[in-house]
This record gives sequence, structure tokens and C-alpha cells, in this order.
Amino acid sequence: MAQGVVQDKVADALAAALRLAQQRGILKIEQMPVINLEAPKRPEWGDVSCTVAMSLSASERRPPFEIAQIIVDHIQEREALFARVDIARPGFLNLTLKPDLWTEVLRHIETQRAEYGHSRIGQGRRVLVEYVSANPTGPLHVGHGRGAAVGQALVRLLRATGHEVVSEYYINDAGRQMKLLGVSVLTRYLELCGQTASFPEDGYQGEYIRAVAARVKAEHGMALLSLPASDAEQRSKEFAYRELLALIRQDLETFGITFESWFSEASLLASGAVEQVLHELRTRDLLFDQEGAQWFRSSAYGDEKDRVVRKREGEYTYLASDIAYHRDKLRRGFDLLVDVWGADHHGYIPRMQAVVQAYGYPKERLRVVLVQMVNLLRGGRKVEMSKRAGEFITLREVMDEVGADAAKFFFLMRDSSTHLDFDLELAKQQSQENPVYYVQYAHARISSLLRVAASRGIDCPLPSQADLNLLADPDELAIIRKLSVFPVVLEASAVELEPHRMAYYLRELAGLVHPFYNKHRILPPMADLEATTADPTEPPASTSRNSEAVSPGLTGARLALMWSVQQVVRNGLTVLGVSAPEQM
Repeated sequence: MAQGVVQDKVADALAAALRLAQQRGILKIEQMPVINLEAPKRPEWGDVSCTVAMSLSASERRPPFEIAQIIVDHIQEREALFARVDIARPGFLNLTLKPDLWTEVLRHIETQRAEYGHSRIGQGRRVLVEYVSANPTGPLHVGHGRGAAVGQALVRLLRATGHEVVSEYYINDAGRQMKLLGVSVLTRYLELCGQTASFPEDGYQGEYIRAVAARVKAEHGMALLSLPASDAEQRSKEFAYRELLALIRQDLETFGITFESWFSEASLLASGAVEQVLHELRTRDLLFDQEGAQWFRSSAYGDEKDRVVRKREGEYTYLASDIAYHRDKLRRGFDLLVDVWGADHHGYIPRMQAVVQAYGYPKERLRVVLVQMVNLLRGGRKVEMSKRAGEFITLREVMDEVGADAAKFFFLMRDSSTHLDFDLELAKQQSQENPVYYVQYAHARISSLLRVAASRGIDCPLPSQADLNLLADPDELAIIRKLSVFPVVLEASAVELEPHRMAYYLRELAGLVHPFYNKHRILPPMADLEATTADPTEPPASTSRNSEAVSPGLTGARLALMWSVQQVVRNGLTVLGVSAPEQM
């Protein structure tokens, strides 16, 4: 796992100390340990902490404190790297780095720019990320929106870490729900034509169904009345399918999401792929008949019980299509399958992992990310949603009210496996309480600062052009330390399939930058008024800021620091699929 450019240098120095102690026969070290660094629980303990001495204690048969002292005694770059080295019992290494070491982070950001934080840990592994995959029976609701935001972020994070990623939407365009869609639209069409029709008990009742039926009538007139009922239902279904799928595509594009692949469930049935996979399973004794139905022997691979794939009436279950679909995914040669599902599909995971194992792959070849529902709040009161009754809040409505960026960030700022309270009023606020505004404003604020500097004829140097040794204030170093762990956060977000880690990181970074800007002067007096006037995120500039003297060298160094912050904020927002505005 990545640790950051500075942390990697420290880890290398500690590893070299261990090797030297090994060469001198002081430590045996049969297998060199991984050097992991952590931030100490208290800032006064130093910049980084390491527990490697404790991990070696058992194999070396020595107290960890003694091992830690050996490591310290064998650090060859101690004077160059560390301002202070402390050993805390039982064997913690607490290391305070020299300030000039941290400035390497800024130069690294300059070199990498948009690639800062990216890595090649994926080694070109091919990954298929399937997400949203809502039935084309109505508009996308806010729950779909959360799944869409999570899926897109995973695609971007995996690409940023060296994976080859294909995004795919699985169109559930077969089965009972599509039949209900056709019947629902046809019934409303008949009503528009003055006919009396009984609406199906489980039909789709939203106003969008009436709108689709009206468009059917506008295109076909009264023609469907003369068709056999089955043909009229088929025409209605096909028309509604095209209309609603186009609506879903449009809403997703407005949300900033496109897919490389759209895969039809109906195509699996039409091609005979479902029948083929069931035949394959039967030849391997993984399909059996019982009570007139066909069963998949999923219990052989850890599922709690076997599952029906074909009912006694001859109708395939959803599982049958899903087996064929995932078999197709595996045949396409992907090294990892990532499925983003609603949390109500939790029980479905073992049976799909059983499918993967049945075809000779480890169950880890399939990873499922569960997305909990969204509780939408309006005026502090929960908005109840029911797709069947047509009383749900669509993703389009949320985007129209708060914007795509705000919606996406709110969907991502909590672990997807937990319920999310989405406060519409908060998402519209221009204040530090609004997390997406607070983060985006950090980017826009720095843009304003750089524009003001340029308008005053003040050079805005890049890190390589500035005297970064002047950045010695604890607040400056705190920002740089936070910038240094961006690659760590990005990699962990990708590996763990948890994009909320990046959203949380960006909020923390903004929480350092805005107070710094309020406390410290960056430009000479009177040059930064434009960037600080009517700022909703912070109180008026402090007395210490107004009285702080800045030399041209310090101004340049702080501008280089702000440039670096802006680059990292932009990189983080980009992997989340959120824009980084220049003005707000």
C-alpha cells in the first residue's frame, strides 16, 4: 500500500536500518517485515509512528523497546531526516521529521499534477463494474442516484490505480416486471381512448405511466384498440421500454455518468445463453430436479441452501438469468467483477459467489458493494417513497433542486453500506455546514487568490520556483502532511471499494485550508481583499492575520502551497466525479 512520498522515504530509512542490523548480526530477521507508518494519536508525539519493533519481538526473542533502540542506532540518515526520534514503551517509534523534508511533497505534486495520487497497483487487471442496472420501468429515484454515484466513483478510483475498467449497465428488460409495465401502460392508454379497463393490482401507477400512455396514443392513435390484447400489450411494452430507457440514459448523462456497455437481459434469453448455462451445470451435477422445478446446487459452495432456477411452470427465475449474465462476464476475461447492488440484495451475494465458484473461479473474483437507501429530508421531515404507488422522488428532481455536484457528493460522503439522510436544504446552503460547498469553495477560493495575485503583478511560483524552506509554521506543515497522504487515501478507497474515504479526506483538507487562509496572510496588505470579502465560510480575518508580516519569499512559498492544495482538491473531486469550480 502507498504511504506517500515522504512516508516512503522514512520507511526506506527504517528498512535500511533493519538490514544493517541484520548484516552486523545484531538482529536475525529471517523475513524482512513490511514497514507501515501511522499518524500518532497525539500531534506532540511526532509526525509518524511505527510499530515494527513490536512485530519483531517474538521472532527475535527480545523486548520491543530494545529492538526499537537497535533500529534507531542503525538509521544512517537520521540527521538528514529527523528532527526528533523518540521511543515510547513498549516499543513505538515516534518520529518527528525535519520541516524541509515535507516540502518534497509539494514538488512531487507539481511533477505529477493531475496524476498525483495515481498508482499502478492494479497492474492492468481488467475489471468490470456493473452499477445502477435499474429496471426500465420508471425514472431513476434517489436510491438509484446513490448507486450511480458510488459506481462511477469506483470506476474512476480503479482507473486511477492502474486497472483497466469497463462500466456496464445491466438492463433488466425481461420477466414479470416488463409484462406489468406493458399492461400498466396499455390500461392507461385504453382509459385515454375512452375505454373502461381494470388496472392491474401490482401495476405501475406513477404519473409517468400516464405520460407514456399519452405518447403511445399520440403516435398510434386508436390503432391499438383493433389489435389482439396480447399484441396491444406487446406494443405498449416496447414503446414504454424505449421511452423509459431513453429517460434513464438522459438522467444519467445529466448526472455526469455514461457507460461503455449496456447489456440486455432479454438478449440472454433470446440467444439461448440461459438454457446453455443450465445445461452446463447439469452435466456437472450442479443442477437437479425436485418437485417439478430445477435447482442450482449452490449449497455446495457455501450458500445456505440450494436455489430454484426454473419453476415448475417452466418460467426461469431471476437467478437463471444472473447465472448466464455472470458466466458471460467471466467469459469476457475480466479479472474482477464488481457489482453495485441495493442493500436489499444482501442475501443474494452467497448464491452469486456460488455461481462464480461453480465455474472454477475463487469467490473473490466477484465483489459486491451494497448501497443503502437514502432518506430524503425536506424541511426536516422525511419524504416517503414508494415506486409502485408512484410517490417517489426522482433523481432528476433532486438534481434540479440542488445540482448534480451536490447530489453526487452527498451520496458519496457516507459509507454506502449505511443509511443516508439527504438534507435538501443543507445541500443548497453556501456555508461551511454544507460539505460539498466547503470543499468546492476551497478550490474556487484559491483560484480567486491566484487571480488577485496576478492582477497585482505578484508572481505565483510553482513549488520548484519557490523557497519552500520558509514553510515552517505548524499550520503550513499540517496542510503539507495532509497533502502527503492523498495517495494513501486514493489507493485505500480503490482497494477497499469505499469512495466515501476520499470524500471524508477532502472535507478534512478543506477544514485545514480555510482556517489557514483566515489566520495567515498570504499576499501583501490590501492585495487579497477580493479573495476574502464576503466569505461565507469563515469569520472576518483575525488580528494575527492582519498584523502578520510577509516577505516576498514567504508570499511565493505560500502561493506555491495553495497551488498544491488546489491541485489535490481538484484531483480528489475528479475521482469522485464532482467538478472543481474556479468561481462560486
